[in-house]
Amino acid sequence: MADAQLSRGNDGDCEVDCQASENVAPSVLANCGRPRLLSNLFAQMPGTVFQLRLEPDGRAYYPYISQSVFDLYGISPESLRKDASLLLRAVHPADRNAVVRALHDSRQSMHPCRREFRAILSDGSLRWRLAEAMPKRLSDGSTVWDGYVCDISSQKELEELLWRQINFDVLTRLPNRQLFRSHLEQAMKQARRDNSQLALLSLDIDNFKDVNDTLGHDVGDRLLWMAAQRLQECVRESDIIARLGGDEFIIILNCLGDHGGVKRVSREILKRLAEPFALGEHVSHVSASIGITFYPQDGLGVEDLLRNADHAMYAAKRRGRNCFSLYTPSMQEIANNRMTLTNDLRAALVDYPFQLYYQPLVELGSGEVRKAEALIRWQHPVRGLVNPAEFISIAEETGMIDAIGNWVFNTAALQAAAWRDAMHPDFQISINLSPAQFRADDGALKSWMSRLPQLGVSGAAIAVEITEGLLLEASDDVLQHFLALRDAGIQVALDDFGTGFSSLSYLKKFDIDYIKIDRSFIQNLAIGSDDMALCEAIIVMSHKLGIKVVAEGVETEAQRDLLIAAGCDFAQGYLFSRPLPAFEFSAWLQERHSSGSQE
Repeated sequence: MADAQLSRGNDGDCEVDCQASENVAPSVLANCGRPRLLSNLFAQMPGTVFQLRLEPDGRAYYPYISQSVFDLYGISPESLRKDASLLLRAVHPADRNAVVRALHDSRQSMHPCRREFRAILSDGSLRWRLAEAMPKRLSDGSTVWDGYVCDISSQKELEELLWRQINFDVLTRLPNRQLFRSHLEQAMKQARRDNSQLALLSLDIDNFKDVNDTLGHDVGDRLLWMAAQRLQECVRESDIIARLGGDEFIIILNCLGDHGGVKRVSREILKRLAEPFALGEHVSHVSASIGITFYPQDGLGVEDLLRNADHAMYAAKRRGRNCFSLYTPSMQEIANNRMTLTNDLRAALVDYPFQLYYQPLVELGSGEVRKAEALIRWQHPVRGLVNPAEFISIAEETGMIDAIGNWVFNTAALQAAAWRDAMHPDFQISINLSPAQFRADDGALKSWMSRLPQLGVSGAAIAVEITEGLLLEASDDVLQHFLALRDAGIQVALDDFGTGFSSLSYLKKFDIDYIKIDRSFIQNLAIGSDDMALCEAIIVMSHKLGIKVVAEGVETEAQRDLLIAAGCDFAQGYLFSRPLPAFEFSAWLQERHSSGSQE
């Protein structure tokens, strides 16, 4: 700013050297002959133009301030020419000290003063303002600032919107992954200062994909929003909840006294999330799996804690879901083994070192065996025979299930054709169909049905076993898949009946040929027991709908006899035979036929 020599005359008016008049406030230009022109110009500007003077004795006033100050705050420019503190009162109380400090620093350094602050207008509204002013030291020791104040509320609102979009989840309005990491780092620092501990809870909503796939993403989003509300009701205001994405949430519980409090919070969360969700026309039931890790006991870094919480959460899922699990060091080993198994499984898709084992389905009325279930096994080069319970979930998560499923279908179809020639023309093999394969728009089913004529196999030689969860899906794709199976002559069995979302309406809607009663109902089968009553009801209901019934996990003659008395159609289990390789199954079946065995 160009120099302007100011002095105070005997009458209190400011005098000015007109050579620099364009750089000084209008009130100082009275002697230059252009005050009205500049005053009119400043009056038309959207902000407030001012000159602030601070005397050596601490007295502050505005030699000039534009008329907009009255429009905004109801304070007259004349009163501010005597006392600048009147305008300071319009600054939000939380920002006043910062404004005064900024002026003090500018006076000391003679650097420009720039400060954002909130101002309370005469109508009571709150607006963001930006003040910028250039200081000048006068010969008498006074400091003069020539400056301008403008409204930046729209800019601040935009900044706030952008900040929230960057740091908060749009759906649930919870902190997102980025902001959560910042919160966790701060919480860890606080725990170190206080010599305290914190807990990190990793939470995943069980079977949320089923809700999305069956009821639609809008309904799924509504469930997530409601779940977030329930989570917030379970924790303190000082605790942090974030949504990492999908149905994954994470919670920081601060300033813990003991682990018992964390367990109580976890139980409350499980209880609240298990309550029905009213989603418009639908009511949904879900549960959650929670993994818990502690700082600093289990890890000292953000990544360590996140990894530990995830390991514990997956352990909770393996325990059956709807529960919580505390992190233990052994979980890292389990995770490493799972990663190794995943890599080994990917390598196995090169030469397919898999085998199919077959377990007979015995017709209880006649004792004949014309059906078998194909069960996959993996011949691992180091671990030997690996049970599907260990690797099928990995295959589904990684997308390898398609290739494995195709191999199972081709192998089973060829075996069914061979046994139809050698044993019985109606022999049928059932194979388990992953929901991931069934849902695919152009998935396994189309390629399977096109393969049947090439293999010279009738569709009746194959049955597919699906889980109850698929029946919840009312999408056109799922319905079309069922119709395609029916057109190809492939029968459908509903596996593990009674453990999922059993409903008569689903059984009526879809073409189901067989219901397989889950082994959990068979284990304690006894006359007069609840399991017996349930089995009898399932059998009667199914027969009324024209559906045959298979009992799984039959291990004793007493169980077999009770099922026969109840009218069950088929049974499978160790009473008859464990799953066998194809050549052993053939030998077993031939021996059974030659001996006329009914067991």
